[in-house]
Amino acid sequence: MTRQLSFLIVLLACNLVAAQWQSKYEAKMHIDGNDTLRYRIMYPRGFKEDGNYPVVLFLHGAGERGNDNERQLNHGARLFATDYLQERYPAIVIFPQCPTDSYWAHVDVDRSSYPIHLDFKYGEGPTKPLEMVMDLLDATISEPYTNQEQVYLMGLSMGGMGTFELLSRKPNTFAAAVPICGGGDPESVSMYAQTIPLWVFHGARDNVVNPLQSMEMVSALLNAGAHPRFTLYDFANHNSWDPALAEPDLLPWLFSNRKTTTTATQN
Repeated sequence: MTRQLSFLIVLLACNLVAAQWQSKYEAKMHIDGNDTLRYRIMYPRGFKEDGNYPVVLFLHGAGERGNDNERQLNHGARLFATDYLQERYPAIVIFPQCPTDSYWAHVDVDRSSYPIHLDFKYGEGPTKPLEMVMDLLDATISEPYTNQEQVYLMGLSMGGMGTFELLSRKPNTFAAAVPICGGGDPESVSMYAQTIPLWVFHGARDNVVNPLQSMEMVSALLNAGAHPRFTLYDFANHNSWDPALAEPDLLPWLFSNRKTTTTATQN
């Protein structure tokens, strides 16, 4: 067997495995007038209409923007699709896709130098994609088979920024949140600091989104009386989502949290 043929067989096998887990996420669209939000959604194995399932919303980074309704599954989606985790943490998992020319967070991004400069503008209202994500989430958790005490939010890079902003816009919705290599408006944390546990991740060597962005949010949370978890990987660049999503305690921590109206506890 030639080396080239062996490579093609391995590539075919990898594509087959990828297709198997990706097919667990149904491709759908949320339409609002002339605007369309493409998203993928995975229901628990053995899903029942009379169930009581947690909901996980995952916001991708800028590199996964588009309209193919596939690229947003590049990071994080496989984690939830494994047989082991589907059995241990049966949940409804949503991966929306932001259009190429837009952004989850309302922020001016200056890419003239790196790390990029970010100027958050929450006061001007949400972007259209984030507004549609909120509508989609509201529609999902209004279903009788969802557990509104277990609605979780995760996001990386641009999605980490969207995570911080979404927490400030829907402070009574989420039971816990995981922003990875993101950033936000520190003045907004008072909206959710006392009620939503956070586990914040960043790479110390990140040359795209300065780790100071996460540090400032964590500092603001501490000053507001919260006790967030913060993991700064001294070896990681911008791809801190790789070690973050591989943390053995990540999903046990996430799903252990329930929505509360009292002070958030960081387990």
